[in-house]
Amino acid sequence: MSTKNLHWHKITDHIGKINFSGNGLAEITILGKKYCVAIHQENLYACAQKCPHAGGILAEGYLDALGNIVCPIHRYKFNPVTGRNVSGEGFHLKTYPIENRPDGVFIGISPGFFG
Repeated sequence: MSTKNLHWHKITDHIGKINFSGNGLAEITILGKKYCVAIHQENLYACAQKCPHAGGILAEGYLDALGNIVCPIHRYKFNPVTGRNVSGEGFHLKTYPIENRPDGVFIGISPGFFG
Protein backbone atom coordinates (compact mmCIF):
# COMPACT_ATOMS: atom_id res chain seq x y z
CA MET A 1 0.00 0.00 0.00
CA SER A 2 1.33 3.41 -0.93
CA THR A 3 1.60 5.76 2.03
CA LYS A 4 2.24 8.82 -0.14
CA ASN A 5 -1.27 10.34 -0.08
CA LEU A 6 -2.25 9.42 3.45
CA HIS A 7 -3.05 11.75 6.31
CA TRP A 8 -1.03 10.72 9.35
CA HIS A 9 -2.75 10.98 12.74
CA LYS A 10 -0.86 10.79 15.99
CA ILE A 11 -2.11 8.06 18.30
CA THR A 12 0.17 8.76 21.24
CA ASP A 13 3.57 10.19 22.18
CA HIS A 14 5.02 6.80 23.04
CA ILE A 15 4.18 3.18 22.23
CA GLY A 16 4.23 2.39 25.96
CA LYS A 17 1.12 4.56 26.42
CA ILE A 18 -1.03 2.29 24.23
CA ASN A 19 -3.14 0.16 26.53
CA PHE A 20 -2.40 -3.27 25.05
CA SER A 21 -4.18 -5.90 27.07
CA GLY A 22 -2.61 -9.29 27.70
CA ASN A 23 -3.85 -10.31 24.25
CA GLY A 24 -1.56 -7.85 22.38
CA LEU A 25 -4.50 -5.82 21.08
CA ALA A 26 -5.85 -2.36 21.88
CA GLU A 27 -8.67 -0.15 20.67
CA ILE A 28 -7.91 3.45 19.72
CA THR A 29 -10.09 6.34 18.54
CA ILE A 30 -9.03 8.85 15.89
CA LEU A 31 -11.44 11.67 14.99
CA GLY A 32 -14.36 9.69 16.43
CA LYS A 33 -13.61 6.47 14.54
CA LYS A 34 -12.35 3.36 16.32
CA TYR A 35 -9.48 1.14 15.18
CA CYS A 36 -7.72 -1.96 16.46
CA VAL A 37 -3.96 -1.82 17.06
CA ALA A 38 -1.86 -4.94 17.53
CA ILE A 39 1.68 -5.54 18.71
CA HIS A 40 3.47 -8.79 17.92
CA GLN A 41 7.20 -9.38 18.29
CA GLU A 42 7.74 -5.61 18.63
CA ASN A 43 5.92 -4.89 15.33
CA LEU A 44 2.85 -2.64 15.25
CA TYR A 45 -0.23 -3.23 13.10
CA ALA A 46 -3.50 -1.35 12.66
CA CYS A 47 -6.84 -2.49 11.26
CA ALA A 48 -10.57 -1.91 11.38
CA GLN A 49 -12.18 -2.14 14.80
CA LYS A 50 -14.71 -4.81 13.78
CA CYS A 51 -14.45 -8.20 12.12
CA PRO A 52 -15.85 -8.06 8.56
CA HIS A 53 -17.81 -11.28 9.17
CA ALA A 54 -20.03 -10.68 12.20
CA GLY A 55 -18.80 -7.38 13.64
CA GLY A 56 -16.85 -8.77 16.58
CA ILE A 57 -14.70 -6.17 18.35
CA LEU A 58 -11.22 -7.34 17.35
CA ALA A 59 -9.47 -5.79 20.37
CA GLU A 60 -11.47 -8.28 22.45
CA GLY A 61 -9.94 -11.16 20.49
CA TYR A 62 -6.32 -12.23 20.59
CA LEU A 63 -3.19 -12.82 18.52
CA ASP A 64 -2.33 -16.40 17.69
CA ALA A 65 1.25 -17.74 17.79
CA LEU A 66 1.85 -16.52 14.20
CA GLY A 67 0.61 -13.01 14.99
CA ASN A 68 -2.75 -13.34 13.22
CA ILE A 69 -5.62 -11.34 14.71
CA VAL A 70 -8.32 -13.74 15.90
CA CYS A 71 -11.93 -12.52 16.16
CA PRO A 72 -13.53 -13.16 19.57
CA ILE A 73 -16.85 -14.36 18.09
CA HIS A 74 -16.14 -17.09 15.52
CA ARG A 75 -12.33 -17.27 15.78
CA TYR A 76 -11.76 -16.16 12.18
CA LYS A 77 -8.07 -15.30 11.71
CA PHE A 78 -6.65 -12.34 9.79
CA ASN A 79 -3.11 -11.52 8.70
CA PRO A 80 -2.43 -8.09 10.26
CA VAL A 81 -0.24 -6.98 7.31
CA THR A 82 -2.49 -7.91 4.38
CA GLY A 83 -5.90 -8.22 6.06
CA ARG A 84 -6.28 -11.60 4.36
CA ASN A 85 -8.49 -14.11 6.12
CA VAL A 86 -6.05 -16.98 6.78
CA SER A 87 -8.56 -19.40 8.29
CA GLY A 88 -10.28 -19.82 4.91
CA GLU A 89 -13.66 -18.11 5.19
CA GLY A 90 -12.91 -15.53 2.45
CA PHE A 91 -13.32 -12.26 4.35
CA HIS A 92 -10.90 -9.33 4.14
CA LEU A 93 -9.98 -7.04 7.04
CA LYS A 94 -9.20 -3.39 6.29
CA THR A 95 -5.65 -2.60 7.43
CA TYR A 96 -3.88 0.72 7.91
CA PRO A 97 -0.20 1.65 7.95
CA ILE A 98 1.15 2.48 11.38
CA GLU A 99 4.53 3.94 12.26
CA ASN A 100 6.45 4.22 15.51
CA ARG A 101 8.44 7.44 15.05
CA PRO A 102 10.73 9.34 17.43
CA ASP A 103 7.90 11.87 18.01
CA GLY A 104 5.14 9.31 18.54
CA VAL A 105 2.99 6.57 17.03
CA PHE A 106 1.03 7.49 13.89
CA ILE A 107 -1.68 5.82 11.80
CA GLY A 108 -2.13 6.59 8.09
CA ILE A 109 -5.67 7.18 6.87
CA SER A 110 -6.80 8.06 3.33
CA PRO A 111 -7.84 11.70 2.77
CA GLY A 112 -11.59 12.15 2.63
CA PHE A 113 -12.15 9.04 4.77
CA PHE A 114 -13.82 11.20 7.40
CA GLY A 115 -15.63 13.41 4.90
